[in-house]
Amino acid sequence: MREQDKIMKTKVAMIEMTEQQMQALETPDVTPPRIVNPRTNETFVLLRVDEYERLKEDQYDDSPWTRQELEALAWERVKHDDRDEYDGLPEKP
Repeated sequence: MREQDKIMKTKVAMIEMTEQQMQALETPDVTPPRIVNPRTNETFVLLRVDEYERLKEDQYDDSPWTRQELEALAWERVKHDDRDEYDGLPEKP
């Protein structure tokens, strides 16, 4: 790998925080603060670097969901879903 490629790979985009964001970080009851992009309405979470690194390491699994995890999620959804709207429908033949 070229030296310039190594430098570019290690560069991190830094954005200076606003006063409102700094105040949100200092408020312990709102952790972590959420930031909304007004153009896209996307919501982001503001984390300290050490928290982000901890999540990025072995404690955070961002691999594709297994069949077992998907089935468990589906059962949880059904358990909390209001199924009354389907009570009057006829059974499938």
